[in-house]
Amino acid sequence: MDTYKLLLVDDHSLVRDGIKSLLADAKGMSVIGEASNGQEAIQLAGDLRPDLVICDIRMPIMNGIEAVSEMSRVYTTTKYIMLSMHDSEEYILQSVQAGAHGYLLKDAGKEEFLKAIQTVKDGGKYYSGDVSSILVNSLMSGGGSPGITPKMVTNEVVLDKDIDTTANYNLTKRELQILEKAVAGFSNREIAEALGISKRTTEVHRFNLMKKLNVKNILDLSNKAKKFGLI
Repeated sequence: MDTYKLLLVDDHSLVRDGIKSLLADAKGMSVIGEASNGQEAIQLAGDLRPDLVICDIRMPIMNGIEAVSEMSRVYTTTKYIMLSMHDSEEYILQSVQAGAHGYLLKDAGKEEFLKAIQTVKDGGKYYSGDVSSILVNSLMSGGGSPGITPKMVTNEVVLDKDIDTTANYNLTKRELQILEKAVAGFSNREIAEALGISKRTTEVHRFNLMKKLNVKNILDLSNKAKKFGLI
């Protein structure tokens, strides 16, 4: 099995040491380099060609968003996770626009930290729970950027093969499952528990449903679903 190579970028050595400690028992992963600012990160990314860069945002000389924006244009096969103490909408959206595949808050636990790395390693995107909420709210209020979609802000990857192109409105299998339960009166929490997904993932899928079916409330959703035989 090939070793998954990581580059750590943070201006505090204590933070980098903490990350290395979290990864100590992670099989198949290796920290191959460390940088304390964005310029060093760009140089090391070229020299070492890591599979994943975990990058702080606020650093001297060059911040993490600027560095990731530059690296993602040049090293397109490398993945990038932003690590920050801040959950401000501005930082989050700028990180996504820069090419980040994930955004983790520094108070994340070991389990979430490793889950984020594995999700990005497997080709998905990962955002801490609070970050997901901010992205969803930004989308629903018309904010964000053209490159951000509701699918991007969930931790559950929706694959093209899950889409039934013969169905009206091109709903995914997961959306149809959620539609059936929503119309039956299930709450988001109850749907999440029944399907084994997170509450925030359920909320995003319901947002997708409302948008695809062009409805504003559960009554209209129910009527339209029944009219077109979606349930």
